[in-house]
Amino acid sequence: MSPYTVTVGGLATDVQLPDGEGPFPAVLIRTPYDRRAHRAELRGWARRGFAALAQDVRGRYASPGQWRPYEGEAADGAGIARWIRRRPWSDGRFVACGSSYAAHCAVALALEGPEDARPDAVIAAVPALGSADTAREPSGVERLLTRAGWWAAHGDRPDSDEAALEKALSVRPGLLAGVPLLDFPERLGRDLPSWPGLWRRTERGRLLDRAVRARMPLLAVGGHHDHFAEDTAELWRRWGGPSARLLMGPWGHGLTAAPGPDAHVQHRLKLGELYAEWAHSALAGRLRPGRAGALALGGSPLWLAVDAQGASYAPSLRLLHGAEFIADPECPVSSAELSIPADGEPDRCVLVTPPLPRPLDVFGPAEVRLRGAADTPSADWAARLVTLTPDGHAERIGFGVVRRTEPPGREAEFAVPLGGLARRLRAGTRLRLEICGHHFPAHARNPHTGEDPITATRLEASRRALDPRHTVLRLTVLPARPAPTTPAQEILG
Repeated sequence: MSPYTVTVGGLATDVQLPDGEGPFPAVLIRTPYDRRAHRAELRGWARRGFAALAQDVRGRYASPGQWRPYEGEAADGAGIARWIRRRPWSDGRFVACGSSYAAHCAVALALEGPEDARPDAVIAAVPALGSADTAREPSGVERLLTRAGWWAAHGDRPDSDEAALEKALSVRPGLLAGVPLLDFPERLGRDLPSWPGLWRRTERGRLLDRAVRARMPLLAVGGHHDHFAEDTAELWRRWGGPSARLLMGPWGHGLTAAPGPDAHVQHRLKLGELYAEWAHSALAGRLRPGRAGALALGGSPLWLAVDAQGASYAPSLRLLHGAEFIADPECPVSSAELSIPADGEPDRCVLVTPPLPRPLDVFGPAEVRLRGAADTPSADWAARLVTLTPDGHAERIGFGVVRRTEPPGREAEFAVPLGGLARRLRAGTRLRLEICGHHFPAHARNPHTGEDPITATRLEASRRALDPRHTVLRLTVLPARPAPTTPAQEILG
């Protein structure tokens, strides 16, 4: 049976009811990506006993109004939440569910909606927590490529063109290299009035700050290769509800539809079934209190409990070249290429470890500690961790970037977090650590003048100096035989 479509608060909404008389618990998905794309998902929820609803957010697809990303979703969500609870087929309970921007809608309703409209449980997959959260790293450095792609595809329009940026780059390969970045819409050839507002918002963490006051269970789902991986884990860590579960696999933003190169067949979970089982348990109050979860160990078939205990490990590093290097925004280190120039003045510092004598399970936070100086008033320090396998394959497994504003020439000691890693490294693998001043086009180029990278029109090269003796890579590694688990055991217990 197909869903029927209704208008709730002026917004187009598909409703799929289970067989039987009810009443039923409900699942609500609010999305800017076309509610009709969720019809198979709605049928899956209905087969499992849920009334399932998908709504186009305001100003998108069949819903009228003006599309204002990350604004007003709690208020619009409250309208349909109250409507659900008044339906004769509703038992009054519902789960707010979504992926990416739809996860933002679910979390915003749970944390900022009126008390009588808040969901009874939340499923947030690869959550886009807010405008500034998506646009900036925790250090404040601007994420350029993903934001330019998203705004080109979805911003200030009622529908989407997923390939908009790709098509524009095929015509103008230097599109993202133009300055100022504030003029990106003009170079794109499309009106994007919300683009400047995206960069005016510099405060991350609004929803994370509210998460401690949550009063319902959470299932947070993410991918180790997703650009929102750290936000997913941080939402789980801060959640104040009666239970919080975390599921992280070797996936990209599309989760199991976007497996990483380290994924095994054991990581191909049936997420829909797991979501439904968790939702039934959450609504029935069957989940044990506290935080738990499962993380895949990429490069192996294993799933491990999130609280698996590791130990700190600092492998020895040998300098290859670049204790002094030039960070030139006119010729930045590419975020898309892992090859290193063989000649010319160094554009990065490169260090390597000896080959691993035995397999190593890296599982937990990683960071680089540096002692360095720049001859410019502003400098980004990007750290990229790459595996080099015995057969010559290179793969990035960690990345971090911080922005420093020391007086020119002053040496400073600081750390660059690389995020949480979960990877089995084969014997014979070497680790290559690159320290550079840019990671473009994934991140905006620092102009080094102290100006805002979004509005700057003048770029300067920055000379860097690192002390290799005080460059330390710190990993968290597991014992030789980590104890395996299953996602169901950790998520549903």
